[in-house]
Amino acid sequence: MAKSTKTGLTPQALLQTLPPLTPNTIVWVAYSGGCDSHVLLHALVQLRQSHPFQLNAVYVNHGLSPNAAEWGRHCQTVCGELDVKFVCLEVDATPGDEESPEEAARRARYQAIIELLQPGEYLCTAHHQNDQAETLLLQLLRGAGPKGLAAMPASSSLGKATQLRPLLGFSQTQLHAYAEQYQLSWIEDETNTDTGFNRNYLRHQIMPLLRQRWPSADATLSRSASHCGEAAKLMEMLASQDYQSVKSESSTEIDVKKLLELDPARQKNLLRYWVHQTGLPLPSEKKLQHILSDVVHAAADKTPCVKWPGAEVRRFAGRLYVMTPMTEFDTTQVVSWSSLDQPLILPTGVTLLCKKTNQLPALSLDKLGAAKVEIRFRQGGERIRPAEKLHHIDLKKLLQQQGVPPWRRPVIPLIFAGDELVQVTGICIAHEYRAKDVTDALLIEQF
Repeated sequence: MAKSTKTGLTPQALLQTLPPLTPNTIVWVAYSGGCDSHVLLHALVQLRQSHPFQLNAVYVNHGLSPNAAEWGRHCQTVCGELDVKFVCLEVDATPGDEESPEEAARRARYQAIIELLQPGEYLCTAHHQNDQAETLLLQLLRGAGPKGLAAMPASSSLGKATQLRPLLGFSQTQLHAYAEQYQLSWIEDETNTDTGFNRNYLRHQIMPLLRQRWPSADATLSRSASHCGEAAKLMEMLASQDYQSVKSESSTEIDVKKLLELDPARQKNLLRYWVHQTGLPLPSEKKLQHILSDVVHAAADKTPCVKWPGAEVRRFAGRLYVMTPMTEFDTTQVVSWSSLDQPLILPTGVTLLCKKTNQLPALSLDKLGAAKVEIRFRQGGERIRPAEKLHHIDLKKLLQQQGVPPWRRPVIPLIFAGDELVQVTGICIAHEYRAKDVTDALLIEQF
């Protein structure tokens, strides 16, 4: 039976922050062995006595501390005592370009956990009220907008699973009181006192001074984060409505003319929403301003581009396009496709698949015969006769007529049978190579 406690944190109080728990509910705890995550794990174990559910713990070894392996063994021992399934994940937390050690560790940790969790499962992390206050201040110092100032939500998607932060309403003082009452033992990460890290500097140097002047600073800052979260939701709802009025056929394109009908603040709000919807990294405020000034307001005959790590925005024919950065490659390469029943990975990263189909238009298997099939890229001078045309047409003119953006034209796979262009992937099939019925139909698609 769980003990009663006057700390404010009880298993029953924790229950109010969680979704309905059933025997089929699978909950993971991100367990580092520290006080906060141990308290969360222990409280969930207590709760499991009255509300049976499946409880697991995961420890991520970043390899950043010489004590990491020992901490992992400690976590395993605690989980064994609490009858909790334990998993240890090893990750590479080497920082990438323009990435801090903190960001690299967080990225590696969450990526490993995303791969571990299955759809419908929950990951509980031990972020508390003090963490929320620190996060708000860090976001303020980064110049974040309402979405960033909302800090950490109580619930958010994590891959196909859901991340929960059930302790956001409790202070670190309350968590330590719980740990002392239950006589929990935990480890201390020596990096938690390293003020070279921004969060630790705030935690040990700034927050104590703020609390001296404003004792309820943590709760007040957390409340401000909640207000910002509400504002961010309203902005997202407005952006969603605006997006419906400016979007094109593809989620990666929006109409420039319709975008310009909005006032500048709504334009920026919409652009952030649009990029976020594609799953690409968001641009900084500076890059966002460049998108507006250099791309949106560019002359109609220009094809400008603004890039940032992991994404870029381009303009063509009155449309904005967002995409992963284009990678350069040798367009003179010729790729032989000797086994059409096998996928073919091109130097552009695109994969071609060839299969029988019962849909037309399609390539004629009989017409291809034993011809040598090759994939080439546009060099200039290529010609093809689409089925609806009476004569051959220059590939350059065909791509212009089809409205293909200039940056996509060099990477379109061109299917050759011998020296004859028989298909422009995604655009057309040569008249003489089109299947006349489904018994002879062959479909080539790119992914």
